[in-house]
Amino acid sequence: MKLRLSIPLWLIVTPVLAWLAIAFGTGHAGLPVIVFLSVVLIASVMASVHLAEVIAHKVGEPFGTLILALAVTIIELSLIVSLMSSGGEQSLTLARDTIFAANMILLNGIVGLSIFLGALKFHEQEITKHSATSALVALISILMLTLVLPNFTTSVNGPEYNRSQLMFVAFVCIIIYVAFVFVQSVRHRDYFLPAGESNEEHHAEPPSNKTALFSLLLLLACLGAVVLLAKSLSPAIEAGVEKMGAPPSLVGVIIAMIILLPEGIAAIQAARKNRLQTSMNLALGSALASTGLTIPAVAVFSLLSGSTVILGISTASTALLLLSIFIVMLSLVTGKTNLLYGIVLLMVFATYLFTSVVP
Repeated sequence: MKLRLSIPLWLIVTPVLAWLAIAFGTGHAGLPVIVFLSVVLIASVMASVHLAEVIAHKVGEPFGTLILALAVTIIELSLIVSLMSSGGEQSLTLARDTIFAANMILLNGIVGLSIFLGALKFHEQEITKHSATSALVALISILMLTLVLPNFTTSVNGPEYNRSQLMFVAFVCIIIYVAFVFVQSVRHRDYFLPAGESNEEHHAEPPSNKTALFSLLLLLACLGAVVLLAKSLSPAIEAGVEKMGAPPSLVGVIIAMIILLPEGIAAIQAARKNRLQTSMNLALGSALASTGLTIPAVAVFSLLSGSTVILGISTASTALLLLSIFIVMLSLVTGKTNLLYGIVLLMVFATYLFTSVVP
């Protein structure tokens, strides 16, 4: 069933149901309520990305994937800041754990599964070399500056920056990300355009201005609901991780998986339609936005609240991150992918998940 605005009814019902759940259900901690809130949270996340796709179809590529990446990043950032505001020892490393988890999920899980499933169906898929190298140059720089370099600075003890270092690196991250967006959307837009678009989805008539505006309002409602629902569920997530005896960093992995689930589905669907370029635009663009925008926001929050933020990852995590970057780089810079690349990335992702539970 669709309304006159050509928006599926569930996209209108979901934010309404989510805000009702926030108003009446977040004060209870019983298992049925937690399960219900979790379902509403996932539905809200998927609705957010679906609504972003409606807006993206209005503005076209590569702006479409950029909007999707920004929508997911806003969700991630809002969750991190809202959970950090609750305080506690876990909040010191929450930003680091979530950002690291998001990048590992994107680089290994989503990229790996997209390449694997695309190769199963089409044997070999293509991506422009310049788009891959542009995204990876920016991503590697931001990841090294935010997650690795803090382990080697000496102004303060521990894997963290002092305030001036944190603000400087935040500024650098913004410059790098803005430069990438400029290259992607203006200077070298052609690098990121899918080649040979022939399926009917690309030729479907864009939504009207009225539909796009209404989608934007619904998107904002969904994003706000996601933040409040996740904050309500965070004690249950932390309690579950503690009961498992797993490291606290697993909380960041779970949060990142919830956030990236719908975008992962979108990237995989694009790869299965032989649109690997769009799939990689989604995955790598989200990794860039996730780190390049979240770190500056966390830095500002840290400065205003006077809280400490630990960014440096462990030696084992650094090794996994460098391995992931190296494999993705080799998989994409030739411009052609095959089954082997996808399998290797998925095995690295499985290793990351296993060592997150059994460090």
